[in-house]
Amino acid sequence: MDSLTCTASDLVPLLSSSANATALASFLCARFSTISSQLSDATHAVDNTYLLFSAYLVFAMQLGFAMLCAGSVRAKNTMNIMLTNVLDAAAGALSYYLFGFAFAFGAPSNGFIGRHFFGLKAYPSPDGDYSFFLYQWAFAIAAAGITSGSIAERTQFVAYLIYSSFLTGFVYPVVSHWFWSGDGWASPIRPNNLLFDSGAIDFAGSGVVHMVGGIAGLWGALIEGPRIGRFDRAGRSVALRGHSASLVVLGTFLLWLGWYGFNPGSFLTIMKGYGGGGGYYGQWSAIGRTAVTTTLAGCTAALTTLFSKRLLVGHWNVIDVCNGLLGGFAAITSGCSVVEPWAAIICGFVAAWVLIGFNMLAAEFKYDDPLEAAQLHGGCGAWGLLFTGLFATKAYVNEVYPGLSGRPYGMFMGGGGKLLGAQIIQILVITGWVTATMGPLFYVLKKMNLLRISREDETAGMDLTRHGGFAYVYHDEEDISTRPAFVMTKIEPNNASPSTDGQRSPSNV
Repeated sequence: MDSLTCTASDLVPLLSSSANATALASFLCARFSTISSQLSDATHAVDNTYLLFSAYLVFAMQLGFAMLCAGSVRAKNTMNIMLTNVLDAAAGALSYYLFGFAFAFGAPSNGFIGRHFFGLKAYPSPDGDYSFFLYQWAFAIAAAGITSGSIAERTQFVAYLIYSSFLTGFVYPVVSHWFWSGDGWASPIRPNNLLFDSGAIDFAGSGVVHMVGGIAGLWGALIEGPRIGRFDRAGRSVALRGHSASLVVLGTFLLWLGWYGFNPGSFLTIMKGYGGGGGYYGQWSAIGRTAVTTTLAGCTAALTTLFSKRLLVGHWNVIDVCNGLLGGFAAITSGCSVVEPWAAIICGFVAAWVLIGFNMLAAEFKYDDPLEAAQLHGGCGAWGLLFTGLFATKAYVNEVYPGLSGRPYGMFMGGGGKLLGAQIIQILVITGWVTATMGPLFYVLKKMNLLRISREDETAGMDLTRHGGFAYVYHDEEDISTRPAFVMTKIEPNNASPSTDGQRSPSNV
């Protein structure tokens, strides 16, 4: 917003007919300054309120993750997976406060890592307020929550604490610094950056959040190995189904709601006009468009998964539909602000097949991920970055990332291949960084016997052996991992005899 400023010397010539022109000019300028200050305060208040509300929505995704994870594992591990989701938020808050936020957004800094604001020292600053820290923390713990799903049902409690703190305090912040901070070497908001002088467009984090969490989970699951009973002795895939489809659906809807803070909230402000101002169109319109593209991509992916899985396996599966929906959301997260709504439909359609294809590869290579987190967030996140390089619209790119003439945009929209090249480099860089950091961490934890629980504990369930009891009374008749190879059943004689009311015969005692 342009400030309302004036000086008495500017007004005196206009008030020369007045006997007290100088005093009147000073009075009017003082009133203008007061109005300008009040409008500026109101703008900051509205923007901070918008960002705080978005942060609350993103944090609510932790509840969605918790419900989704709980429903996707067997009942005997419910307490364990719920506790890990709580720890992702709690441990992540301290590590992000102490180190992560400084590594991500501590300015001024170099292109690789931030170096100010440790423990929020000298913060807030003219460049950010506490609401910005809270919003970015909610993103950081979302990445950790993705990883916890990949290694569910077989990981020691201490391993969760170590990897979650390391991921939110160092690995994720460095990536977010590269692509989101004003100093990052590949950030689109940095002039003369090192990536084609334009940077990669990852608006809300298909790469920064979803690929980081998905690839970290990939290495954790690979190093740990599959759960007991996930593949039989012949190497055939055996489904270890989660115990509650209701919790999966509940978690999916909560994540859907949270995504309206995740994607539209990434604008950070709402009181900003485009062009000359004064019209109906501004950043508030771009925020609405982002919510629409997010919705269309997720819904298209859900429907594509529904009918595709019906053709492939012969039945309608709500779990697959929920995962497809989330895959569409993960994919659109990169380009949600810079693509047309019709393009979001293409994004969701392809994302569904990316998820299906990666799940087939996972079964072929004996890879076990209870929540399909690596396939969903890693695979669909990578497709989302490619999608942005293909379909980003010139007008929207210049609105969201102003200040650079001739900024590259989508190749299919006539913008050439520069942006697509930047997106491919982002995929490779994120994959390499997470592999080089989280892979060795999981390997060291395994060598120190801190990663995987014992075979006996895994068979009995961690709720009983590690957490003092089951989450609720249940019967795991379908838990194949606890069954012997051959099961003999006992046939009881049926010697029921008639009995009068109020009496019990031996057969019904």
